[in-house]
Amino acid sequence: MKNIVIIGGSKGIGSAILLQQLETNLVYNISRNAPDLTHPNLKHFSVDVLQDSLPEIETIDTLIYCPGSINLKPIGSLSADDFRNDFEINVIGAVKAIQKYLPVLKKGTNPSIVLFSTVAAKLGMPFHASIATAKAGIEGLVKSLGAELASVVRINAIAPTITETSLSAGILRNDRMKENMVERHPMKGYLKPEEVANMANFLISENAKSISGQIFEMDYGIVTFKI
Repeated sequence: MKNIVIIGGSKGIGSAILLQQLETNLVYNISRNAPDLTHPNLKHFSVDVLQDSLPEIETIDTLIYCPGSINLKPIGSLSADDFRNDFEINVIGAVKAIQKYLPVLKKGTNPSIVLFSTVAAKLGMPFHASIATAKAGIEGLVKSLGAELASVVRINAIAPTITETSLSAGILRNDRMKENMVERHPMKGYLKPEEVANMANFLISENAKSISGQIFEMDYGIVTFKI
């Protein structure tokens, strides 16, 4: 049984990862709101990652940082605070968690970190300037720390296309918009949280022990293919 720390496991992709990991591992969830379940393998800490001190945890094998944002505006409508806020949520929160738990993580079994980017960091998309800038920071962090920690802790990121969560509810708010999103992707689909959770599960497993410093596109072909 591993000790998994999930930042932001109460909803969306984080919740899907949490539910999957509870089957076999001890999970510490750190988020403002508690998950809507109880389980003997779950310990929750109600914490605002950006504002509060992170809890002390004695044994950690894996750290997964899930918080993100979808802040889509034309560049003329984005304020400096928009950029700061997206960077704080996506990058500074991850850095804070890594700095806090790295000493303990280094003592773990096959220790690993999983962060989240977005397909918009590689594929230019209108109105994504703020979030794409923040997630590009995550990709740089993964590459740099992958090298720095190569002999002790693995770190990778998942870069999903749009995923059906509460965060994307405004973009996928009706059947027509969902159909349009399917058609935009060459492989005719978009992600469910469970698909992303499966990738996270692989990346923290022994099967991925040779993999670090990588960004894994889960894109239904939107970045990879031009059809």
